[in-house]
Order: sequence, then structure tokens, then C-alpha cells
Amino acid sequence: MIAIGSDHGGFALKQEIMAHLKKRGLEYKDFGTYSEESCDYPVYGKAVAKAVAAGECERGIIICGTGIGISITANKVPGVRAALCGDCFSAKATREHNDANILALGARVTGPGLALMIVDTFLDTPFSGDERHVRRISMIEDGQ
Repeated sequence: MIAIGSDHGGFALKQEIMAHLKKRGLEYKDFGTYSEESCDYPVYGKAVAKAVAAGECERGIIICGTGIGISITANKVPGVRAALCGDCFSAKATREHNDANILALGARVTGPGLALMIVDTFLDTPFSGDERHVRRISMIEDGQ
């Protein structure tokens, strides 16, 4: 299950991503927002992050205008490794090296065609499991 959430700035892109996930046969849970009416991104970033951290959802996708604020918010939740990606290389690397569990996107920065390719790359790339990456993730989690 994929958790997905956005503020008003990411609402339209979230709709396209959900349609894409449905086409791929992937289950998702929409944590809002449910319109383009102005709202606060931390509400939705936290909701997705808490669902991923609790194991309710395996991965998450969060979207705001730039992807910055919502990713900062999500990374405040222990156990979350949210990565803001604007290209497929970064999406692949963050899964392989950081075992990122939430993808952040900037709807006003990344167009829908590229965003869907980034989503696919993020969802389809496994964590490498290499010892050096496991060690580094442990250091992140321990706050060292």
C-alpha cells in the first residue's frame, strides 16, 4: 500500500499520480488534501509520514509546490526517510543507497510526465542492502 498526500499546490499532480498507480494495479491510500483550496502542507506530510512509519503503508508519495516544505515535515517523523527528487537518477539512487521510504515531488517544479517516470523509478527500485548503505542508514536513524 502506498500512502499519498499533497497540499493544494500538489493536488492536480496527485490526481495524475493516483490515476497512474491505479493503471499499474497498485493500491494506495489518499491522505488528502481533497481540493485545490488553500491548506497547510504539514498536515498532509505528517499524515503520510506517520502511516509509513507505523507500517500502515509500505511507501509514501508527498507533493507540494516545491516538495521542500512537505519533505522537511515528513522527515521529522522517526523512521521516515523522505527524499525530494526531480529526476530519475536521484529516485533510483535514494532507493538503492538510502532505502528512502517516501518520495517528495514539487508540482510547480516537475512536470507530470517526468513526475510519473520518477514515481515508477522510486517504486520499482529495491534497496541494495550493501553493508555500507545499511551502516549509513543506521547512523541517520541513530542521529549520529
